[in-house]
Amino acid sequence: MIKMKDILDEKDKRLRNISKEVTFPLSQKDKDTINDMIEYLHDSQIEELSEKYNLRPGMGMAAIQLGINKRYFVVVHEVTKEDDEEQKFDTYVIINPVMISHSEEEIAADAGEGCLSVNRDVEGYVKRYARVKFEGYDIDGNKISIRAREELAIAFQHELDHLNGILFIDKITNNNDGIRTI
Repeated sequence: MIKMKDILDEKDKRLRNISKEVTFPLSQKDKDTINDMIEYLHDSQIEELSEKYNLRPGMGMAAIQLGINKRYFVVVHEVTKEDDEEQKFDTYVIINPVMISHSEEEIAADAGEGCLSVNRDVEGYVKRYARVKFEGYDIDGNKISIRAREELAIAFQHELDHLNGILFIDKITNNNDGIRTI
């Protein structure tokens, strides 16, 4: 299981590396890492497990955040409806992701963005596209295409930035310039 100490801190220069394309088939080590990332992100969003295992809540993680210089990321997105008693999640694994299209509309997270590698609160807005379409590959090397909007679109763009050596703090502004916040 991934622990907080395994996640690179913003001061670590490796986070600024541009990640390298992944070749298929994936190694067992990469498959295990992806499963560990999914487990961490899932458990970190469930309050009892987050407290029990001392996990900072997170919705996405890129391989580079674990010091692995490969182009893949995982997003575990809570989709629980208000009347559901149990938390439910959609899990996305995108290997060699490419954003192939996006909306003209830009949005920002009203509460600001956070990052497992930035272990402090940072005030401000990060402009992101409201809707995006990504292509890449799944864990078995099959081509996939995913459309995302709003919160999920923000997460995909945040993780893609990681693969390009960019942290959200590089893009933050104190002004939302009138764009819609969610």
